[in-house]
Amino acid sequence: MTVKEIEAKLLPLIDESLGKSLAETEGLKHIGIDSEKLTVVLIIALGEVGGEAEKSLKRQIAKIVKLELGFDGVRIQFEEHKTFDSIVKRPVTFIGIISGKGGVGKSTVAANIAYRLSKKGKKIGLIDADIYGSSIPNMMEIEHANPRMNENKKIIPMFAGDIEVISTEFFTNPSQPVIWRGAMLNKMVNHFFYDVAWDPNLDFIIIDLPPGTGDIALDLKSIVPKCKMLVVTTPHPSASHVAVKAGFAARELKHEVIGVVENMSYYENPISKKPEFLFGKGGGDAVAEKLETELIARIPINQPMHHTSLYELDETAGKIYDDIADHLIFNL
Repeated sequence: MTVKEIEAKLLPLIDESLGKSLAETEGLKHIGIDSEKLTVVLIIALGEVGGEAEKSLKRQIAKIVKLELGFDGVRIQFEEHKTFDSIVKRPVTFIGIISGKGGVGKSTVAANIAYRLSKKGKKIGLIDADIYGSSIPNMMEIEHANPRMNENKKIIPMFAGDIEVISTEFFTNPSQPVIWRGAMLNKMVNHFFYDVAWDPNLDFIIIDLPPGTGDIALDLKSIVPKCKMLVVTTPHPSASHVAVKAGFAARELKHEVIGVVENMSYYENPISKKPEFLFGKGGGDAVAEKLETELIARIPINQPMHHTSLYELDETAGKIYDDIADHLIFNL
């Protein structure tokens, strides 16, 4: 008796908590054979662990393994099936906004891209995965509140206009620092993708990632293996140098780097009407060249006229972000 033969017998079984077969849910995670004890070892993911669905499936498996296949016993480890019917299984375009270092305006870029995409009629989710430096709720002008749960025990995202938003800040007290190690980071990031009641018809999910490379970048690889990455830098050499590292790290994780945004590119002098290059020139071009991608936009330094961090079309930056949104819509 081979693993393939066991698999063929078990895949048609129904996970009653989801109303789907193990083949449909990809719930049969592992099959092993303990030849000394003549026992089958299984890891199975279910929509609901510990309920009647688990008991029913366990009885069916025991009957097949012992009576039909002739084994002496079966050991089953059940785990919760998070990926089935989650947002990662839907035709959503995931765009990660990354940078090599903090302070380059990465979160501002993420918020404004989400905002302009929404203004173009796209259904948008915005994930604030910068766990230690959550700023998206403030940028999107969302009042602090703790999320509620729906009838399926899923987290209901907050809204900024039509944009669905989730952030660590919603789960903490205002101004409370987040001091977590890797395991807690992993758990929170998993919640954002698997346990949030996202609109199933989202077009884009914009992910504001922490600067640099670390645990969350690695976690994202296992959750969204085909996330597209947009690198944010400033013109300054120190920022562009580490932005290249962030881009190469994304490439090593098999993500596609779709372009570079040079933020704080220049200051629009209201008197002379000429650009002033406060942080120098060329950083964005250098990053794009080394990553063999394109420089999508140069965004000036300006305080928004209408919002805390978001720009409208009567502002130079707003028009540039609108062009970025068009670029993403027509090229992804």
